[in-house]
Amino acid sequence: MQIEDYHLTYCTNIHPGESWEATFNNLKNHVLKIKAELAPDKPFAIGLRISDEASKELVANNELEILTSWLDAHNCYVFTLNGFPYGGFHRQVVKDEVHHPDWSSSARKEYTFRLFDILSAIMPDDMDAGISTSPLSYKHWHKSEAARNEVLQKSCTHIMEVVDRLYQLKLEKNQILHLDIEPEPDGMIENSSGLQAFFENWLLPQGIPLLTKMHGVSSAEARGIILDHVRVCYDVCHFAVAYEDHQTVLNNFKKEGIKIGKFQLSAALKIAIPEEISQRKLVERALLPFVESTYLHQVIGKSAGEKLTAYPDLPDALLDLADTREKEWRIHFHVPVFLPNYGTLQSTQEDILAVLDLNGQHHFTSQLEVETYTWEVLPEDIHLSLDQSIIRELEWVKKHIK
Repeated sequence: MQIEDYHLTYCTNIHPGESWEATFNNLKNHVLKIKAELAPDKPFAIGLRISDEASKELVANNELEILTSWLDAHNCYVFTLNGFPYGGFHRQVVKDEVHHPDWSSSARKEYTFRLFDILSAIMPDDMDAGISTSPLSYKHWHKSEAARNEVLQKSCTHIMEVVDRLYQLKLEKNQILHLDIEPEPDGMIENSSGLQAFFENWLLPQGIPLLTKMHGVSSAEARGIILDHVRVCYDVCHFAVAYEDHQTVLNNFKKEGIKIGKFQLSAALKIAIPEEISQRKLVERALLPFVESTYLHQVIGKSAGEKLTAYPDLPDALLDLADTREKEWRIHFHVPVFLPNYGTLQSTQEDILAVLDLNGQHHFTSQLEVETYTWEVLPEDIHLSLDQSIIRELEWVKKHIK
């Protein structure tokens, strides 16, 4: 939905479903109820997650035409797709497989091509649109520098093929579409410095001469094309887990010409690590319910001397809890954004508020998407249905948009 100059939505990856039929049913059964409460007489934005399976089904027959008609009939619009999870994302073990296939594979590229074909067909005429994607690969799969460089090289090649496709769409249809790379803990690109290094050392040096040769543009024009079509999905949770200073990061991105495709408004868990062992038992007790087998929940600890220590998953961190010298842990969960704490546990809600304030001052992007899926952190007395929970999240964001 539009709020002044901003477009606010939520990511539909919260709704289980891998087929297009299941995805479309989620729009009918959930999105319309949420729209009825938040924007009954106004256009309502959808942050659409489409799996590889659903993308193939959607481009077949006349399903895309049906979707376009449905969006028009219900006064809904789509400006962003979630193209990070390729396959199953619910009711199965995901863990590091969320990164499969990675950007070194043709499968990831072809999936992304299909998503852009879909988005090009359904996006509004008067705004740009983007697809969030993985941080290239999962870093722990690649043990040597040579292996990492090979992934970066292949990823760069495939992403430049996407850039070429998006540039063609701009020339043919006057559409501005962008691929939004989403840094994540333990991704090949896991923080702001990693993202800047990818642009500076790989994407721009390899992409600029490619575009000048293919399209006869100058080097400066080629650089502009790449920076128009490859942007950042700024997931606030992920940057908060890495203890990033948002003002510094966003200023550095702007200085380098790196644009924000969308802000994903999400909150991580954080907890102070006390000195006393007996108090650390309380920390363990608070965190044990969040140990689960479906997703990775990376932890980054910070010591008094500002040293950061990364753990691949919450169980790995808990094994070190008794002996760690860290003073704080931040944990990769997407907890509800409307509360700053949950008893012993706290959220990084203040990071969302800081980002909204900075975006209000500098207008890095108009595109805002809430991504919450760890509802079990809430006390029983404030649990709501899923639809009502999403409404509560969006209303909280609306209230804090600057």
